[in-house]
Amino acid sequence: MTHFGTYDLLTILGPTASGKTRVATHLALHYNAEIISGDSRQVYRCMNLGTGKDLSEYDIDGHHVPYHLIDIANPGEKYNIYRFQQDFVEALHTIRQHDRQTILCGGSGLYLESVLRNYELSSVPPNQDLRNRLKDKSLAELTEMLQQYKDLHNTTDVDTVNRAIRAIEIEEFKRLYPENGNPALRGLRSLNIGIDIDRETRRKRISNRLSERLENGMIDEIRSLLDSGVSPDDLIYYGLEYKFVTLHVIGQLSYDEMFHQLEIAIHQFAKRQMTWYRGMEKRGIEIHWLRYDMPLPEMIAEIECLMQ
Repeated sequence: MTHFGTYDLLTILGPTASGKTRVATHLALHYNAEIISGDSRQVYRCMNLGTGKDLSEYDIDGHHVPYHLIDIANPGEKYNIYRFQQDFVEALHTIRQHDRQTILCGGSGLYLESVLRNYELSSVPPNQDLRNRLKDKSLAELTEMLQQYKDLHNTTDVDTVNRAIRAIEIEEFKRLYPENGNPALRGLRSLNIGIDIDRETRRKRISNRLSERLENGMIDEIRSLLDSGVSPDDLIYYGLEYKFVTLHVIGQLSYDEMFHQLEIAIHQFAKRQMTWYRGMEKRGIEIHWLRYDMPLPEMIAEIECLMQ
């Protein structure tokens, strides 16, 4: 079995539409590894097109690449960073029992950093008094509040008022009940590879991918979720595709309005992802950036040099 040198983990990160899943799955096949998804929305069942699971990419030339933390929660649930950290540890243990290597792949910078920096997290109960105080504030006001916290100023995955309030709720709880991180993550060494894609190519990919997903039935997927009993508010909570397509399905946006507003929101989201990754580097996480169009054999050779 090929090992990662002195590293326990290989992390593949990058903005949406950068092709990181394709890179991660081919690396997993090469290294006999399994993949842990670091995406905050791919955890939900039946939310496939809107979250960009691209599950077909886990099958390569007749070989299936095992994955973890995809399709583990029901639509309407409020999965959170605390659960992710706990589930990551469990998945890591399972992969080691399989005597395989582990690749962490995702675009949710907050989730990735919670593992790479071993965030101090607790299971945070609802704080109704705090929610009442924040309920009338705008998303911009809540985002500004989040930025004042030293460590966990989550602006990447927060694109609705409810998610911003929940992030503040977690921060306030941490102030009262500090911990020392997760013992299972102490000393975990990760080689971090960022997929570098230029802004113009990224924008074209985002727009093309959005059109493809809509043509492939994303509106029907969201209509089906609503028909199954998931409330519009719960879907809007997940942001991006689920926010704007839900608003279209319930009649608050025309198709053209939905497409235009969603396209802008995804571009803004990708920009925030890159801002977060730069912040990770400032906070001491080394990221080696490789071009998105680098041939896979060259990328593997480069990564193996970095492992030495």
